[in-house]
Amino acid sequence: MSDSLPEAEVGAVAQGVPAGVPEAVVEPEPAYDPAAPAPLHVDRAPSGNADVDAQLGRLADTDHLATDGHVEVYEDVHRGLRDALTALDARPGPPGPPRPYDNRS
Repeated sequence: MSDSLPEAEVGAVAQGVPAGVPEAVVEPEPAYDPAAPAPLHVDRAPSGNADVDAQLGRLADTDHLATDGHVEVYEDVHRGLRDALTALDARPGPPGPPRPYDNRS
């Protein structure tokens, strides 16, 4: 070993731990986990419909969930988008043109 450093510190320096820092204080770097949640950074353009935009914004919740948690969010968003489309169909539209044979007697 080295005469300038005690054996314990030589091992710590070899492992990248600064001298004088107890090994218990240095936290190991987390191992790469490909299944860990990671943001997708997908741009979401506004649709112009507040209900639709709120549902699309909810998709950002999946950035912080493990893969098995995505299904619940996707189903919730799908349900919300379906409800928004149903609401559009339920709104009364402009009146149609008069029908020529409505005035039969």
